[in-house]
Amino acid sequence: MNRSLILLPLLAAALAGCKPENKFQPPPPPEISVAVPLKQDVAPFEELTGNTVAFATVDLVARVKGFLTQINYIDGDYKKQGDNLFQIEQTMYKADLKEAEAQLDSAKAQLVQAQAEFTRQETLLRQNVSAQNTYDIALAKRDTAKANVENAEGNLIVAQTNLGYTTVNAPFDGVVTKHLQSVGQLVGDTTPTKLATIVQLDPIYATFNMSEQDVLKIRNNIAERRLTVEELSKIPLDIGLMDEEGYPHQGFLNYVSPEIDPQTGTILVRGLFKNPKRDLLPGFFVRVRMPMGLAAKSTFLIPNRVIAEDQAGKYVLVVDKDDIVRQQRITQGQLLPGGLRAVTDGLKADDRVVLTTSGRAVPGGKVVPKETTIPLPPSSDNITK
Repeated sequence: MNRSLILLPLLAAALAGCKPENKFQPPPPPEISVAVPLKQDVAPFEELTGNTVAFATVDLVARVKGFLTQINYIDGDYKKQGDNLFQIEQTMYKADLKEAEAQLDSAKAQLVQAQAEFTRQETLLRQNVSAQNTYDIALAKRDTAKANVENAEGNLIVAQTNLGYTTVNAPFDGVVTKHLQSVGQLVGDTTPTKLATIVQLDPIYATFNMSEQDVLKIRNNIAERRLTVEELSKIPLDIGLMDEEGYPHQGFLNYVSPEIDPQTGTILVRGLFKNPKRDLLPGFFVRVRMPMGLAAKSTFLIPNRVIAEDQAGKYVLVVDKDDIVRQQRITQGQLLPGGLRAVTDGLKADDRVVLTTSGRAVPGGKVVPKETTIPLPPSSDNITK
């Protein structure tokens, strides 16, 4: 037998015995971003809900009878105070005005004549030339002429007013709704006829209700200062629409009801907001941020996205000194601009909070922390007051 044929199997077996053993190698710890919480002075506030309300709403009505001759705007137009919106036929009212002016001129002429006769009779009476009854008649005619002048002046004012009512002008800057009457229609026949409505949108109100507990909390927070009415009107309010991030509309406290509704236990509060672009319309649902005190407090801030929740409550993941991930229970406060959330309890200044939310940080697992910083909020004016 060929010796080489015998050695080949033995050599193959020897080589197989030299292979290294296949053992599981655990993956290296994941690298995650961590940062210590920001510390900022935060003014405490309450997040509420409310609605926008027009600053002024007025029905435009025809106060005199006549045919509608002109509509001088397009439905939905923004009109300035004093702009002519509707015109009612003026022919009869101009005629009434001329008649009233003529009656006043006639009454004034009669008064001049009656005054002259009275003066003459008064002189004759002093000279014992005229009788007392003649003087009395002249005095009565003079006084009647005065009354006629006053009556004619009143009729002139009525005629001027009625002529003025034939022109319906905008009482303030605002948006005019669709017209309810057409040209050629008789209006103001028996009662005032509604023609349209004008709505003032700049500025605009936002109204909301606060609970009795919140009112007492605010009172306690500002107990050290007795605010004047002027100071109360400078308390800032911020609102945001449902599709807006944060509270982009800034205004001021405008009114607080002097009484609490006993049925709901709430108090009506109103804010005033500039609305030059008329982005806010009456009836919008708004989120309201109401300051709960005057003094800002030092507070820890972390990104709201890193906060998780289970049946035991809110928590964040932190990395300890041994680079082990663990849960840290917290008590969260208000949501701030830039997606930051205030944490009122549960964090320390040196806690390394996990910012990576991809699931690579698991409680009890070891990680490679990558130190970073939490971005500052976009505007400190929204944090400190």
